[in-house]
Amino acid sequence: MDGFKAWSSVMRQMRKDEVSLATLQCDLEATFTPVTLEEGGRILLDQFGIEAHLTRFATEKDDTFRCDSASGTSYVLKIANPQEAPIELSLQIEVMRHIARTAPQLPIPKVYQSLEGQYLTPIATNNGDSRQVRLMSFIPGTPLDKTSVSAQGREQIGELLARLRLATANFSHPGDFRKVCWDVQNLRTLEPLLEHVSEPARRQLLERALERFLDVEGRIAGCRTQLLHNDFNTSNIVVDPLNPTLISGIIDFGDTVKTAIAIDVSTAMMNQLGVVGAGNEIDIFAPAKDVLTGYLRVADLTAEELSLIPHLAMARLLARALITTWRSQLFPQNSAYILRNAAPGWAQLEWILSRSPSHMSELLMSFAD
Repeated sequence: MDGFKAWSSVMRQMRKDEVSLATLQCDLEATFTPVTLEEGGRILLDQFGIEAHLTRFATEKDDTFRCDSASGTSYVLKIANPQEAPIELSLQIEVMRHIARTAPQLPIPKVYQSLEGQYLTPIATNNGDSRQVRLMSFIPGTPLDKTSVSAQGREQIGELLARLRLATANFSHPGDFRKVCWDVQNLRTLEPLLEHVSEPARRQLLERALERFLDVEGRIAGCRTQLLHNDFNTSNIVVDPLNPTLISGIIDFGDTVKTAIAIDVSTAMMNQLGVVGAGNEIDIFAPAKDVLTGYLRVADLTAEELSLIPHLAMARLLARALITTWRSQLFPQNSAYILRNAAPGWAQLEWILSRSPSHMSELLMSFAD
């Protein structure tokens, strides 16, 4: 645990220091040599004693495999990017174990110990990289980004997000003060990424969005905070293939961070925004309001949080545009995966910016007590 204590000191110091872009982007720009299917199978057998057929998942920054064993049980093997800090990986594991204890009904993956009794195991790959390995259960179903969901399903998404919030309300960990580029309280730090946006109209759009966000940024400091999932996007929500109204799983705790409750909710709502239609008259927040309806059945939001959420959803759209544009240029071979959810965001940003800040602040106030 000495290494974890050292990292804890570093992470807590980061709360006091100004966050730099380099701090946020380190593992998002790190290159690595992918592990082959054969080597992944050997690692699974050596570390967990399981023989299985492996299938690679497309991922942002690591090696992730579905492992189908002869017994019929399926697992997910994750071999972390060499630049990912063990303390942050430990945070992801421990919050999942905490949820399993405090809210066992929530459909999240189970984490497994290695043959040596560890949940996070250091290994050296064939090319000499030092990597960290963990194993989780596989949740069957269809990722929401490959299907659609009804209003009832969107309400269930909100309920699950609220239950996750309540389940992690008292959780703490030495790594819970990590800084994540996807956490929009760090949005101003991403401004240098504007230089990667070559199309003038799009760059101007992002500059306008950033200017509007900076006008409300100071209000985030007054919001309630705790450790939260912070990435309820459509790739991380699994739908029961036999019942599209039923959410069968919540996956990927890779962006777990201590942040504002309003930011966590805005992230989920941004990922359920509607498509901008002809005439620009449609309320793109209409489907996202289903998420909010479900959320408020389980957990509360203050009037201030409700007024901020539309601005924070805009901030998440802005962060996604900046990060995905930058990373698609950095890793052109993985650009299809990196940009998979980004395309509708440009029109959604235009929709938001065509309305006054006061209009956006009032957008959800009908949900206030």
